[in-house]
Order: sequence, then C-alpha cells, then structure tokens
Amino acid sequence: MKRIVSILLAAVMAAGLFAACGASSAPESSSAASVSSAAPSSVSSSEAEPELTGATVRLASLKGPTTMGIVKMLKDSENGETANTYESEIYGSAEEISPKLISGELDAAFVPCNLASVLYNKTEGQIEIAAINTLGVLYIVTTGDGITSVADLAGKTIYATGKGTTPEYALNYILRENGLEPGTDVTIDYKSEATEVLAAMQADSGYPIAMLPQPYVTTAQMQMEGLNVALDLTEEWDKVSPDSALVTGVLVVRKDFAEANPDAVELMIQEYNASVEYVNANVEEAAKLVVEYGIVPKEEVAVKAIPACNIVCIAGSEMKAKASGYLNVLFEQDAASVGGALPADDFYYGA
Repeated sequence: MKRIVSILLAAVMAAGLFAACGASSAPESSSAASVSSAAPSSVSSSEAEPELTGATVRLASLKGPTTMGIVKMLKDSENGETANTYESEIYGSAEEISPKLISGELDAAFVPCNLASVLYNKTEGQIEIAAINTLGVLYIVTTGDGITSVADLAGKTIYATGKGTTPEYALNYILRENGLEPGTDVTIDYKSEATEVLAAMQADSGYPIAMLPQPYVTTAQMQMEGLNVALDLTEEWDKVSPDSALVTGVLVVRKDFAEANPDAVELMIQEYNASVEYVNANVEEAAKLVVEYGIVPKEEVAVKAIPACNIVCIAGSEMKAKASGYLNVLFEQDAASVGGALPADDFYYGA
C-alpha cells in the first residue's frame, strides 16, 4: 500500500478543504450508521440467509478526514479479515484519483461529494455514490468569547481558505440563511493556505476569527494560545437546512463494477460501517492507525481531531436526501461546482 508521509497541511488541504469526519458522540444519523441498503433482509428461522460473495476492490482515498473512517477496514483487509480484498492507495489530492476512476483503473474511491457529481456528469452516469462517509469538517474559531451564533459575525472579518470552492459556498450559504450578505455584512479575507490563515490570526492584535477545517483546527490550537471553536458549521447548516447536510466526503463506485459485483458493494458498505463504528468508539486505537497510514503525523493530533471530524456511514434514502440537498445548494451558487447539472436518481446507489 502506498502510504504518503508529508506535513499535516497537505492532509488538511487535500481533504479538509476540498474534500474532506463522526464525533466521538457522532451525529445521530451516524450512530445508526444508516446502512439500510447493506442490511440483509429478514428471513424465517427455516430459511438460511444468502451468503454474500466478496471480491477484490481497487480502492482509493484521500489523505485527510475522509480516510480516517476507513483505517480499521484497511488494516483488517491487510490481515485477511474482510470479506472483500481491498487493493487501496491513499492520495494527496482528488486530481490524482479522478482520471483513474474515469479510466476504470479504480473500482471505488472516497472523494469530495461535489467531485462525485462532477465525475457523474463527465462520465455520463458511470459514477454512483454508495454512502456518505464524512459530514462537515469546517469550524469558526476565535480567541475571544463574543461569537456564540452566526449573527455575531456581523461586522466582523473572517480569515479563511477555499475561495471558489466548497468551503466558500458552504460559508456563504450559512451566512445568507442567517440574513448576512458575504462581503457586505461580513468581510471574508481569503488566504491561499491554512498556514497563512494562522499567521494572519497570530498577527491580529484583536480577537481574530477564522474558518478552518479539521484536523488543522487541532494543530492551530496547539500553536495559538486561547484559540477555541466558536461555531460548528455542520451544526449551523443543520439549523437552516435540516433536510440536507453539509457533506464533505462520499464513497463512490463505478457503475459497471457495481452491476457486476453487487455483493461486493454491499459488503464494502457493511465493512466500512463497521470501521466507522470502531473508529468512533476506539479513538486512541484508531489514532494509531491514522498515524500509521500517514494521515496525520502525531497521535495526539489524531486523538483530538477524530471526534470533531464527523465520520459517518450514511447509505440508502437518507444518503440521497442529504447529499442531493447539499449538491442543490452548490448548484444554485455555481453550477460548475457540481459538473454543470444536478445528478439524476441513478447517481444514488441503493436509494
């Protein structure tokens, strides 16, 4: 397996900003894991359940929160303890994964939700999403105590990254739904990298405010005394759009692979769900695997970041409702962000 070892910023920028896991008390939707599409149907006591047949799955993921939830599945696969065999690689950017999915070099991947839609449109429906694997990883942080609601951001300046990408669209949507117009009621000072955001905050003599993703929030807190989380943008999204969700990462499969290997896809959802449950329930042990796979460099960072990464496994109709609502918000702001058109129903596997 290819394990990319680099500085934490690469992990954050690859998956936190453009991807991008479930709190130790994971969102309510994740506690049930919502794997209805993967659950076996009930049978009578005299009828044995059909046994699903595993397969080799060529799988890719991104170095960051979207991979934190699969580390137990990857380790179990290495040890021969999964029904499927996962030939997996972890990449530094989504741009490395996209051409491999399009060409058929990969069967499945964990990628940003909006990229899944772009690939669906580009391949004329050959990419499907099988599960949501990460909800929002964006947070408003500050050194003061005056920000307790979105309304408190009026008249303030927010340092941020992600101009022209999904973090900007998510922030703009939440601000507007709370009656604040970006650029008018709230100044957003976009930087090219998360390190620049931290530098700007450190140079600010007042009570600086920033939008940062996990796990960089955790790292920044270790470098800046008094830095605290003021707002969880996933929670703020839920307040204004309860029927959708702020979605960071999804599990996608190639349609031809899913049609040829339906059992393997069902098993992959089940095995991913089991991995999510393990990671959320065994944070310290999971943190060791997160470091082993090169996602973050230090266990102490992983231990603190995992509970704030909204790692989930949401499949079936709930997946469709949340992901389609999220993509619709992006589409209304910039159609190109989802590939020019919203996906049709066949985009949502098992829904």
